[in-house]
Amino acid sequence: MAAVSATCLRFQPLFSQSNKSGQAAASLKPLSVGWAKNTGFPSLKASRFRVSCAAKPETVDKVIEIVRKQLALTPETELTNESKFAALGADSLDTVEIVMALEEEFDINVEEESSQNITTVREAADMIDKLVQEKSGGGS
Repeated sequence: MAAVSATCLRFQPLFSQSNKSGQAAASLKPLSVGWAKNTGFPSLKASRFRVSCAAKPETVDKVIEIVRKQLALTPETELTNESKFAALGADSLDTVEIVMALEEEFDINVEEESSQNITTVREAADMIDKLVQEKSGGGS
């Protein structure tokens, strides 16, 4: 049997449209969650559905600190959850070094295939929180 779980859901408007008064109004497509008959599996109906689970703020801050150090970025360089390593000038070797620094800092082991999927601060922080939780026995 399949299962869906998440620690948080965030719905964001994916487009804007003008309302009658000319102001831009955010719009979301309706979302319905229900159980399909005789299957026991929830169905999600929406034209666009995005799930985003945010890492702990302290994890994000530590990832930003490590990325800034590894890439020798100036304090003026803006780093956010959405900052992409490539946009900051990181090549594949830099990304490997970032992952190694994260492993050392958080005392975790990142599988090679997982490390290849890390392209942003948010992805790194989410992965770290997941691995730390699994290591502490809180994982599934």
